[in-house]
Amino acid sequence: MSMQSDKPKVLITNANTFDGQHEALAEGMSVLVERNKIVKIAESISAPANATVIDAKGKVLMPGLIDAHWHSMFNFWPISKVLSSDFGLLSIAASKEARETLLRGFTTVRDAGGNCFPIKIAADEGLIDGPRVYPSGPYISQTAGHGDFRGPNDVPENPGTPLDYTQRVGHTLIADGVPEVTKRTREALRMGASQVKAMAGGGVTSLYDPLDVTEYTFDEMKAICDVAKTWNTYVMIHANTDEAIRQWIKAGAMSVEHGFFIEEETAKLMSQKGVWWCMQPMSVNDEDAFKFESPISTAKYEQCVSGLVRAITLAKKYNVKTAFGTDMLFDPALAAKQGKFLAKMKKWYTSYEALKMATYDNAQLLKMCGPRDPYPGELGVVKEGALADLILVDGNPLESLDLIANPEKNLALIMKDGKIYKNTVK
Repeated sequence: MSMQSDKPKVLITNANTFDGQHEALAEGMSVLVERNKIVKIAESISAPANATVIDAKGKVLMPGLIDAHWHSMFNFWPISKVLSSDFGLLSIAASKEARETLLRGFTTVRDAGGNCFPIKIAADEGLIDGPRVYPSGPYISQTAGHGDFRGPNDVPENPGTPLDYTQRVGHTLIADGVPEVTKRTREALRMGASQVKAMAGGGVTSLYDPLDVTEYTFDEMKAICDVAKTWNTYVMIHANTDEAIRQWIKAGAMSVEHGFFIEEETAKLMSQKGVWWCMQPMSVNDEDAFKFESPISTAKYEQCVSGLVRAITLAKKYNVKTAFGTDMLFDPALAAKQGKFLAKMKKWYTSYEALKMATYDNAQLLKMCGPRDPYPGELGVVKEGALADLILVDGNPLESLDLIANPEKNLALIMKDGKIYKNTVK
């Protein structure tokens, strides 16, 4: 059970506030939360009757963190166990991990693929503790694409062959040709996707799609993007190579995930069209490098990560809209380092830039789903009228981003939707 207050009002006093947008802290502020929204911010607020009052004692109050590339169903077990597990068992394990995600201070995630709908609904209804989830639902993938997890002898496919288990339970949908991708994209939206996730280029954990492959022809790409537009939302693409990214942007994709091999002209194009780059601060040579069961995947990973610094340089040069995500996969020890990966951003960004990216900026990306938004209201800000997703940091993360890397020690308060899930303030 969560440590929720039964009282509908919470008053936080004596907080140094980072609003998610502006670098300067507002010192000595009081913030009043009623139900699930911030209703007043002032230097002094009289405590309403029956309010829970929390004296922050100068700690830093800031928006809950947002991970713009998360996999609720795939971050905690090795890939072989995920692919061989019953969906019911996987959902139980994912519900346990959802609570851990929330207790790391990540109050919202954009789920980048997999049938996370049970986790989202259970968290929304209070059955489990977990972050808000912007679900993509099943990946849309071509045959031999990054979402094709069938066995080595499962092709050629016979007419009328039943879907494999990962497709039957809605983790991925394999579709080829314009009519089929149109149908499968509509099915993902029917399931409740807030945005569509399409596999646009070769991947690391998949074995049948080399990194240089551009996935889908232009007509297929455009069909997927056109369907998303008819639902007033957008397509996010898994892509690494420059050629794949350019084609998909021309087809209408608005969020590029990974994008390790972005070139100069493509960075310019992204900036011109307002396309987002959702980056992940991955590394090869430290203790936090991703590990894989297959040597094929290890080699692909090392090749991808080698392009990160150049991609960051180009994104900064052309002012490409940039979001922060982690893409933790198939490793519980790695998932536990979610905050540490945000702290890694200090290699390339100021603490302020990284924190703004993980709060206000990420929220702008999430809200591109328009009327498909499962959580209408402002996220990623400490602002009157905004949804009450808040964390209280013991120390100033604008001076030391590493504080975020140890949430158990340094996060004194975690609130989502006005409910308190952790409070260690004395």
